[in-house]
Order: sequence, then structure tokens, then C-alpha cells
Amino acid sequence: MSSGIQGKVAVITGGTRGIGLAVAAELLDLGAMGVAITSRRPENLEEAIAQLKADGADPARVLSTVARADDDLHAARAIRETIERFGSCDILVNNAATNPAAGNLMEVSRDAVDKTWAVNQRAPLIWTQEAWAQWMGSHGGCVVNVASVGGVRPAPMLGIYNTSKAALIYMTGQLAMELAPRVRVNAVAPAVIKTRLSAMLWESDPQSAARMHPLQRLGEPGDVARAVAFLCSENASWITGVTLPVDGGVLGATSGMG
Repeated sequence: MSSGIQGKVAVITGGTRGIGLAVAAELLDLGAMGVAITSRRPENLEEAIAQLKADGADPARVLSTVARADDDLHAARAIRETIERFGSCDILVNNAATNPAAGNLMEVSRDAVDKTWAVNQRAPLIWTQEAWAQWMGSHGGCVVNVASVGGVRPAPMLGIYNTSKAALIYMTGQLAMELAPRVRVNAVAPAVIKTRLSAMLWESDPQSAARMHPLQRLGEPGDVARAVAFLCSENASWITGVTLPVDGGVLGATSGMG
């Protein structure tokens, strides 16, 4: 079966480590013509390019762009530079996220609330608007949002983050309705993935964290990357408005629908 990615051009926000970097590597491996990765830190971009090159990727197929996910002008510039470099913007992966504060909703800093929602909730809309305005509205494409199982069910100490991801899941369906039939919009909902962002959930006791998942292991960035690549591909051409759990069975087991 064809990968359904050949010749496509993708933009991945927060693409320098964890899930974002894994998605970039997966799309390049499947034949993407170009992949643009963003980060607010130039040194992170340099490290990511070096890692992709070490893994065999052609640096000419990778564009690194310094951009804050929650900055409107940065989003517009990154999409524009991608189109100028590669000639299109067929895929947008809204991966950038933050979780600056853990705690109960009655206790978390309001500044942390604003920051979390700006990056996790508002930014994906801004990037999708720019992709639509500059390319996808006329040429079509697909968007994949990286949400979380926390956006589907409540969990202690992560209320602000989870609320932002719940909003992202809802927005995925709304955008899928509004942008069809030209653009497909889907999401993935990972459980605990071994990344820096989620370290507080697994690093102190990986074995206990793994046992919380029916498949008895923590997720790896590549697990999510393969799901994202499928949703981006022509093999998913009749799928839109879906949030796909990539969670080791967590949601299926707790709902009785596994």
C-alpha cells in the first residue's frame, strides 16, 4: 500500500523533540517532499536538524523556522516560508503544547491558565487559519491536532491542560465541519508518552505508569507519529472530524468499548 504521503509538504509546530520530531521523521521517511518544523528556540531547531540528518533525512527537505506557537505573525510567516520553499502546504500538524502549572482548578495561577490556553487552544486555530488562507482554502489539505486522553476524561492535577485539550478536540470537529470537503481535520489523543512534557507523569516510576495502560507499556513518540501519518495520508481520505486514541487501551478499557 502506498504511504499516501509522497510529494506532500507538512508544517509541524513544536517539531524539535518528542512527538513533533517523531512526526517529522515519519513523514520524511514516508516520502514527504518537505517538512517545516518550528520552535521558539533556535538551538532546539539546530539539534532537531542534526538528529534528522543522523537518521538519514535529506536536510534539503527540512525547513526550520523560529516561531512561537501562540504568535499570530510567527504563524503567518512560517506558513508563508514553507510555501515559498516547497511550493505548497498540504499538511498541518498542530503539535506544540505547554503545561506550565499542575494543580487543582481552584489553585492554579491565572497567568498559567492564560499561557496554557494560548498555546494549546488558541494557537492551533491561528495556524489552521493561516494554512487555510495561504494554501488549503484553494488547494485542499489536512490538519491533525495533537490532543490528549485528558481532553476526554478528567484527571487530578491537570485540569487546565486537560480543559485546553478538551477544547481542542471540540474544535477539531467544528473545523472538520466548516472546512469540508476541501480540508480534512482530525486529532490524536495520546495517553502517557515518554516525552519531556509528560515527564511528571512517568519519570519517577515508569513501571507503575506503564501498568496504568492495558497494553502494559508507556507510549513512545513513534506510536503517535505513525497514527498522525495515517491521518495525514490519502489512505485516510474518507476520515474527518475524528479524534483517534493512541493510548495503550486506556479509553477503551475504562469505557468498556475496547
